[in-house]
Amino acid sequence: MLESIRELYRYRALIAVLVSRDLKARYRGSVLGFMWSMLNPFMMMLVYWLVFSIYLRNPMENYHVYLFCGLLPWLWFSASLLEGCSSIISGANLVKKVMFPAEILPLVVVLSNLIHFFFGLPILAGFLMFYRIAPGFNLLAFPLIVIIQFVFTFGLVLALSALSVHLRDIQQILNNLVTLWFFMTPIVYRMIDLNLDAQPRVIYIVMNMNPMKHIMSAYHRMFLQNMSDGKEFVFNLQLPWTGLLAVSVLSLLLLMVSWRIFNRFKTGFSEEI
Repeated sequence: MLESIRELYRYRALIAVLVSRDLKARYRGSVLGFMWSMLNPFMMMLVYWLVFSIYLRNPMENYHVYLFCGLLPWLWFSASLLEGCSSIISGANLVKKVMFPAEILPLVVVLSNLIHFFFGLPILAGFLMFYRIAPGFNLLAFPLIVIIQFVFTFGLVLALSALSVHLRDIQQILNNLVTLWFFMTPIVYRMIDLNLDAQPRVIYIVMNMNPMKHIMSAYHRMFLQNMSDGKEFVFNLQLPWTGLLAVSVLSLLLLMVSWRIFNRFKTGFSEEI
């Protein structure tokens, strides 16, 4: 894996060119262009806010800010999975070149969606300023949380992109799994509202085994630690370090296993695509 990482570093100029090309191609011919990177999560937030706050009457104050804070990193994660799953197949013309390292393609997808995530942060910052929600010192952990999510996401995308070349059904299954994963992650609700003590213990175990649950909790606590609701609940000043440590270890193990899977299958990419 370390040798593969060094090889990717040698191709850093090519990676930057491919990321730039992907960003430009995504909104080519669009009037608003890169503005859609900010408008897409904003409009999705409006949809979920309408459903859960207006129709289902969620009592949480500034619920749309909570939603947007979770949707931004989730869109980076879900878009990377769905696009990265078919990245080897879509980049067949590059994969068939003798000297081209195929692992660049899933990496480009994750990096492109990471940049879109950064484009959406100014809107979140505007919400926080407008509602006078101060992130506090927890904001210093932002680079660390982004790195943890990046490693976890890239590990998944690397394995899925290799397996999808030989098992095309993975792309169809993944669409439904991502939707299920979304509702298993505290984005449109908070863990304290679920009353897990009244649920079967297996629900509690499954929820806590979800890596994205810990990552999302970190984002919420980091940005919204001073936001309260009608129940006078204030976010804990401490980040979920135990959960983040577990996700970090899992992400590194996942990345190592995924690289072995990728190297195992990449010799047959040219024939399969």
